[in-house]
Amino acid sequence: MSAAWTIAREEWRLLLRDRVAVLGMALWLLLSAAAAFTAWDQRSAAQAQRERHQSQVDSEFEAQPDRHPHRMVHYGHFVFRPLNPLAAFDAGIDAYTGHTLFLEGHRQNSANFGDVRQSSLLLRFGQLTPAFVLQVLAPLLLIFMGHACIAREREAGTLRVLLAQGVGTRQFVAGKLLALAGVAALVLLPALLALAWMAVATPVPISLVATLAAGHVLWLMLWAVGIVAVSAFMRRGRDALLALLAAWAVAVVLLPRLVPELVGSALALPTRFETDIATARELAALGDSHNPDDPYFAAFRARVLAQYGVSRVEDLPVNYKGLVGMEGERLTSELFRRHAEASFDLQAEQLRRADAFALISPVIALRRLSMAVAGTDLQGYRRFLEQAEQHRYRMVQALNRLQVDKLSYAGDRSSRDNRIGHEHWRGVSDFHHEPDPPLAALRRAAPAAYVLLAWLAVLTVALLLATQRLGRVAR
Repeated sequence: MSAAWTIAREEWRLLLRDRVAVLGMALWLLLSAAAAFTAWDQRSAAQAQRERHQSQVDSEFEAQPDRHPHRMVHYGHFVFRPLNPLAAFDAGIDAYTGHTLFLEGHRQNSANFGDVRQSSLLLRFGQLTPAFVLQVLAPLLLIFMGHACIAREREAGTLRVLLAQGVGTRQFVAGKLLALAGVAALVLLPALLALAWMAVATPVPISLVATLAAGHVLWLMLWAVGIVAVSAFMRRGRDALLALLAAWAVAVVLLPRLVPELVGSALALPTRFETDIATARELAALGDSHNPDDPYFAAFRARVLAQYGVSRVEDLPVNYKGLVGMEGERLTSELFRRHAEASFDLQAEQLRRADAFALISPVIALRRLSMAVAGTDLQGYRRFLEQAEQHRYRMVQALNRLQVDKLSYAGDRSSRDNRIGHEHWRGVSDFHHEPDPPLAALRRAAPAAYVLLAWLAVLTVALLLATQRLGRVAR
């Protein structure tokens, strides 16, 4: 193993004498540091802004004057999606999804103000985050650093000399791999420091930080093994460079952008217009709470009267109009929930089909792992929307319950007696988002981790085959 260390040290010494390599590494370290600081600053500013807006709308809701509870149902409320601390490392789909949601009665609105709709098209290529520079740019740097690590020795004729001096091909290749792994470790260092800072400065679970770091260590090791294997197979460094650049362009740049288009065309989501039409038709079929002759609500009125043992709604001990509002909200919310679940299930199926392409593009698996751990994947967004919808339903039904209990049926029809005190609005609008438990995030990331391990195993086998071939060719 001492021979491998000697070869690795010589490779590092050669890179240190290469001004282009040193300049490239220095620029990389600056870029990584800039990405980490910029992403953290943007995440902190966005989170502070959302917290400020949330506090403002909460205060405005509670400051509303005495009024009818159903007026407050239509006044509505805003909730803002909080940012996971690890979103500073990998923003995931956050730029493509909205973060502001308006909650009101009888409707389920979509989140608005996604960053990609307010920025240039360059945002679609990727945000400057530690995850982006590691997933897209780091392999490119390793390619330029290591593509000729073995092919160069064959071209110069020094490989035969080394083997003649008793250096085994396995020791030789292990030394080259060790040298490139050292470069990869230096490439990864700024991101690891950024993750360590996030672990110290925020309450993010250490298991998620460790998994995120391990996933990207695995990613760079995969490239280091692949680069050395290709360099061992090729006779010239130029050929190795062209082959590796083609692999990077296809696997890292082309396929991750082509796959969603292919999956979307094969399994298309309904448009917003189509969904609105289908929802409107089903709402019309549910019944009209404002029509006293509507069959469903006529039967509902009969059940309520029988429950309280009276013959007229005026004789009920509670406000019948509030009960109608609660029943109507229950029906419409169930409809909205079914449509939302169907949409998310279809998107989840799209993701499963896209995951199959990780067998030819491992960056797809890495991104799935990274976003799942960072809480910026589809499941994280779905969890926010579902919790917001549950909060909307509780808020609206609490206001409807105030109408049932605090207003009489006769007073509800009077313009003077149909208001209640503003103190009833306190606490009704408070929203608290609960992120996924760490174990759930790790379970979602596990399949992607297995794919990356499988890629590393395959490339390791390829490297062993290349090592055997290298020994035969050198003789």
